[in-house]
Amino acid sequence: MKLSSTRLAPTVGAVVFLDTMFYAVITPLLPQLSHQLHLSKLSAGLMTAAYPGGMLVASLPGGALAVRRGPRFTVAVGVSLLVGSTVAFGLLRSVPALDAARFVEGIGGACSWAGGLAWLVAATDPERRGAVMGSALGASIVGSLFGPAVGGLASALGRPVLFCVLAGVASLLLVPVLSLADERESSGQPVTDVLRVLSDPSMAGAMWLMALPAIVSGAYNVLVPLQLHHLGAGAGLIGVTFLVAAGVEAVISPLAGRLSDRHGRTPLLRGALLGLAALIPCLTLPGASLELSVLVVATVAVLGVFWVPVMALLADLAERQGIDQAHAAAFMNLAWAGGQIVGAAGGGAGAKGYGDLAPTVAVAVVCLVTLVWLRSSRLARGGLPQAA
Repeated sequence: MKLSSTRLAPTVGAVVFLDTMFYAVITPLLPQLSHQLHLSKLSAGLMTAAYPGGMLVASLPGGALAVRRGPRFTVAVGVSLLVGSTVAFGLLRSVPALDAARFVEGIGGACSWAGGLAWLVAATDPERRGAVMGSALGASIVGSLFGPAVGGLASALGRPVLFCVLAGVASLLLVPVLSLADERESSGQPVTDVLRVLSDPSMAGAMWLMALPAIVSGAYNVLVPLQLHHLGAGAGLIGVTFLVAAGVEAVISPLAGRLSDRHGRTPLLRGALLGLAALIPCLTLPGASLELSVLVVATVAVLGVFWVPVMALLADLAERQGIDQAHAAAFMNLAWAGGQIVGAAGGGAGAKGYGDLAPTVAVAVVCLVTLVWLRSSRLARGGLPQAA
């Protein structure tokens, strides 16, 4: 790893930490908001999906901004949008306004992640890519540790004061962000030149592998809090469940990154697909909140194996094809956001129409089909880089 990344990594880590914290804050708030605002499961899914909706819309523009203006400027834009949307979510009271605040937060997240990941990759040697991305992702997962805790606190104390104070803390990140050099020259590569790679089977397959775990997490982020509440769990237990789950994921993700640097990406992905296919339908079985909490932790632990190898894979493929890493980060955002929207909105709509079992079984079947495809795809036959 280049020496310059030793200062950069903590700053980028802090940015994605806060971004993920505010994304995850809605989890324990969802039952309370559903009661106060009379949300159906579909409406709750749409509110959860508003953040990834904003990220989906802003993914490619965020990557283009990082290419033209540099990662530092793009991250600063992301932090500024995060601050404004956090204040709005704390003060606003109507469903459309809260959805809009989450949507703007997603736009900010697209800028923060596109700029931050491009910044890190530029300051990191290729053979260390998985480990460094694992550290950044670990920071974001630690943010998701605090998100449910903050949401639980907000449900007890009220959103306005707490969210405004946290927005003020987030604004302080602009100081270290603006004090660092960009670490890279702008390539000036236009978006139209890189869209062609989406027709490449390896790149399209890697983006699907990024979208699939996002579909899983989007679905359980909607269904699990409501099911826990149905089983008698309060905001505290819901927050603790996701806190413990994110803690386990934060430990696993950096380890998965190091293993993927040494042994290649596909072995870990195959194991994760099999684990998800087995666990996801089981989330509908428990008759007690504690049993469901244990299953949630196990499911999130399997997801922790998934993210870093896929992120490193997309960066590797982009480098092979001469794609600016800011655009590669935009592809990651695009795939993640699309998966989150499908999982959150589709999971909520499917549960409303057919019960919770239908969307979870559908996701399990998709995981098994993907596993069969991955075993025979170009990615498994050498499309992924192996040990350095």
